[in-house]
Amino acid sequence: MKTIPFKILKTTLLSILFLGFIACETDKEEDNVEIPAEVLKEYYSIDRFKVLNIAPNLPANSKLTWIANEDSLISQNSQLDFISPYLKNYKLTLKVEINGSVKTYTSTINVVQETKAYSKYISNVFDFRPAAGQFTNTIPEYVTGNTQNNLISAAKKALVGSNTTMVSLGGFGGHVVFGFDHTIPNMAGRDFKVLGNAFWGNQANEARSGSCEAGIISVAYDKNKNGKPDEDEWYEIAGSEYFKNTTLKNYSITYFKPDPNKTPIVAEGNESWQMDSEYIKWQDNLGNSGYKSKNIFHEQSYYPLWISEASYTLKGTKIADNFYDQSGAGNYWVGKSFDFGYADNAPNNDKASNIDIAWAVDKNGNYVKLPGIDFIKIHTAINQEAGWLGEVSTEVAGAYDLYLN
Repeated sequence: MKTIPFKILKTTLLSILFLGFIACETDKEEDNVEIPAEVLKEYYSIDRFKVLNIAPNLPANSKLTWIANEDSLISQNSQLDFISPYLKNYKLTLKVEINGSVKTYTSTINVVQETKAYSKYISNVFDFRPAAGQFTNTIPEYVTGNTQNNLISAAKKALVGSNTTMVSLGGFGGHVVFGFDHTIPNMAGRDFKVLGNAFWGNQANEARSGSCEAGIISVAYDKNKNGKPDEDEWYEIAGSEYFKNTTLKNYSITYFKPDPNKTPIVAEGNESWQMDSEYIKWQDNLGNSGYKSKNIFHEQSYYPLWISEASYTLKGTKIADNFYDQSGAGNYWVGKSFDFGYADNAPNNDKASNIDIAWAVDKNGNYVKLPGIDFIKIHTAINQEAGWLGEVSTEVAGAYDLYLN
């Protein structure tokens, strides 16, 4: 057995002690991370419906808790995006935890009257692309030579402001995208209303049934503040059907342009109302296929005439069919309303057509806490034919902020 020379042993021990000393000093420095002198300003002022961003310069390992008026937890993010529709002062408390040590900072946010008047209603339409449907090319009207931009302008004319008409989104996937001239805040309770033409009948045993053609609602916050839904992330409003196994995420359907020279086919028993039971072919990403039929009530093309391609594909979340033939003879179709969270799913004068921004989820189905929303997208959520009534198609007749009068 070899022996270790004393000098080498001594040097090694000193090195170990020295490294240990450095480690202790490092730990000590981490335990005493310096916090900047000014974490919060003493006072902030912001207009109603404007987002105030507070980004304190704190160490990366800080755990933050933001509280308004001493009892309302509003965020646990590293930055605070604050918005309010109310003219009032808010006491802001920030608790900062670093390595088990907690420090508390306070400030005041004064929400003041905006310098420009906002409209509660839709201010702009950014996109409109209906699916095949019996109201396509009529609501809004297609004029020979129109382009996609012309139809977007027509949808804008129909939906902007308080004196609105309506657009039809056609079958599954047809959609419209619109926005507001301000951010609708995400407060406690429901925040905005979407208008359609849904109604409930008077059937004694069929509560909330009549004609309800549900459209899925997605929302976006204008984070880059450029007034356009371009790089902003979309979040789906998780309505009552979102987490059910009958709901299909990432569903897509392709519609094929009909041949005007094709001999129409009328299904037996439908002679009184049907012009062609195999009018527009569709195929989905699950291998299913079928046809959109054409009826005698609407003789124009059901395929968007401004789309020159032989087919086009629409995507989104799909929910279960909700129409059924109550008569059993094909002459009385009823569309049941879903519990909550969809467009054209409840009468306009009912609170059931109001939507809560807090229902928004990310692409993984996790709820998100948005400060507010600037843009809304609605797409028809159902792929169903309801006899002589035609395809289930979401109609949109406007939308508005519930916090503005």
